[in-house]
Amino acid sequence: MTSTNAEEMRAPRVPTRWAALAGLAAGAAALGVSELAAGLVAGVAGPVIAIGDAIIALQPPGAKQFVVDLVGEADKLLLTLVVTAVALGVAAGLGVLARDWPGAARAGFAAFGLVYLAAGLRDPLADAIPTLSTVVVAVLVAIGVVTWLLRLARGRLGRPSAEMPAWPRRRFLGTSLAVIGVAAGSGVVGRMLLERGRLGAAPPRAIPQPAVTAPPVPARAELAVAGISPIVTPNDSFYRIDTALIVPRPNVESWRLRVHGMVDRPFELSYDELLALPIHEQHVTIACVSNEVGGNLVGTALWGGVPLRDVLERAGVQDGATQIVGRAVDGFTAGFPTAWALEADRECLVALTMNGEPLPARHGFPARLIVPGLYGYVSATKWLAEIELTTMEAFDAYWVPLGWAKEAPILTQSRIDVPRAGARVASGTVPVAGVAWAPDRGISAVEVRVDDGAWEPAELSAPISDATWVQFVFRWDASPGEHVLQVRATDGDGEVQTDRRTRPDPDGARGHHAIRVAVT
Repeated sequence: MTSTNAEEMRAPRVPTRWAALAGLAAGAAALGVSELAAGLVAGVAGPVIAIGDAIIALQPPGAKQFVVDLVGEADKLLLTLVVTAVALGVAAGLGVLARDWPGAARAGFAAFGLVYLAAGLRDPLADAIPTLSTVVVAVLVAIGVVTWLLRLARGRLGRPSAEMPAWPRRRFLGTSLAVIGVAAGSGVVGRMLLERGRLGAAPPRAIPQPAVTAPPVPARAELAVAGISPIVTPNDSFYRIDTALIVPRPNVESWRLRVHGMVDRPFELSYDELLALPIHEQHVTIACVSNEVGGNLVGTALWGGVPLRDVLERAGVQDGATQIVGRAVDGFTAGFPTAWALEADRECLVALTMNGEPLPARHGFPARLIVPGLYGYVSATKWLAEIELTTMEAFDAYWVPLGWAKEAPILTQSRIDVPRAGARVASGTVPVAGVAWAPDRGISAVEVRVDDGAWEPAELSAPISDATWVQFVFRWDASPGEHVLQVRATDGDGEVQTDRRTRPDPDGARGHHAIRVAVT
């Protein structure tokens, strides 16, 4: 037996709570170092994002809709917090293990490092050597910190101690909390650097004037009703649903859009080459298939970009190529029928702008696909890196194996914005207003029903196009009491929105939006 082991056996046994604190601090230090490295060094995958992305990739069918139903657009924040909490909880447990079995604890930290490495190497944007180096450093930091703090907890300070005096104990607590604080600060700084694109992402170029501008927004496209959704959704309030825990930041200097597969002339385009092509603009309403009846995962923007039809014509689509697959820089895929993009009356875009500005990073910079009439999960690939021509039978995109439909036209839907559910309103004339959409069929009518009464026609705003939503308003002569208001839309093909309720999975939510209000 060595003198060190003998001294540790004679030293007082560290209380469980102190050992757990030592492990938690060690885990925090490892996470902080790793997250800081991910923000400073190109090609390093941060542990929280890497493990979170792996969880998303391995999710069982139904998990996406459950989480979106539970927390909406806060799903990514929730997953980040859960991964962090579990990692710190495991580290706290390893701290308790290190008190009596230091070798087993070291093996536990190493095993967690292997999990981090395996998850990190799944990231298409990560490089193996920087990520491996970061994992090794993180494991060594965790082992070193837990060993050091447990020595402080024993009151050794370089010499054996028969008791645990107050001063060493206070020093242990203060040191542990300081380590946690520094680790948290390092992690926050690393995440800020990563989210601000400090990985070499160049600022976007000036966008040239479009060759084809969108038709002017009609004068009556907006109804004068306070609280109704604007006809064009501002970029900063546009919904975001995707699988990326952190917004990918491709370097536009090296980024290329690759067009390949069942084509005669595969090619690649740089960002500057895309900008040099004729830019077309159009207003399009897009929606997430996860949107519940009455939900807000839908919006309209002025999109500008290169017509997808032009890209396909340049490539030369081969006979039998029935599916277009978009691949993002982070590996996400979406697929839709080739025929949908080739129809003469439908303009699909490789979009480069949103509401007159370069695509915001969170909405797909440098390029994304905009396909009128299809839910985003089968079409609207953000952070686009590849367009592949294949067959519908040869490939299932990301969400299809998880139970979502392979073909997913946006359903005819409508939503009441005013008054809000549960609102109290004064009797008299009350505007019942909202939006209705059926891209790219358009909306021909909207009706509102009060309680079990007859369906009454609502006034519609002037549509921008069949690819966009419209506003509606119904002037209700409200009488005192509690009332239920419902809305339904009829699309341009004459199809009336069904009252049959369905969940969003597998191909979109159905049913009439209904709210309850009190009239005084």
